[in-house]
Amino acid sequence: MGKIAIENIKIYAFHGYYEEEQKIGAEYSVDVYLETNFTKAASGDDLEGTINYETIARIIKTEMAKKSKLIEHVMQRIINRIKNIFDTIETLTVRISKLNPPLGVDTARVYVEHTESYVQKCAKCGKNFLSQIPGDNWTKHGLIYPETRATLTRTFGAAMCKACLEPHFIKAQPEE
Repeated sequence: MGKIAIENIKIYAFHGYYEEEQKIGAEYSVDVYLETNFTKAASGDDLEGTINYETIARIIKTEMAKKSKLIEHVMQRIINRIKNIFDTIETLTVRISKLNPPLGVDTARVYVEHTESYVQKCAKCGKNFLSQIPGDNWTKHGLIYPETRATLTRTFGAAMCKACLEPHFIKAQPEE
């Protein structure tokens, strides 16, 4: 596992609770920190084995362009977009700083920061696995009968890895 950092992306945007903030705008700085396994990229010099910085920058630019009252809301949109595109992220941190905020006192910045970890422990075998949405392995890798899912959930909870779910997937019937 390694860490990728994209720091101090400067963007002028129009966020703020007050109407004048949304009209005048302000300078923002965005930082993104990702933990992921980029061994394939490091050994094979292959972009497919890592996180594309350009994609992250475009997500930030797109989401920062949409006016919001709260930078917490903008931050959550950025997190959602990143985790929906890159399913190999183990931990994701996003920080949005509003530079020189209009607080009536001399302040360099205010910021919001949130970290999410997508490493879950399988309740059946105890091994770690990645899941951006808790319980998403139920439908991500195959179909399971609702009755079987209910029994497994009662017994083990929603966090089960693909290997433990696989024996319960609905198998296609061979054509005769």
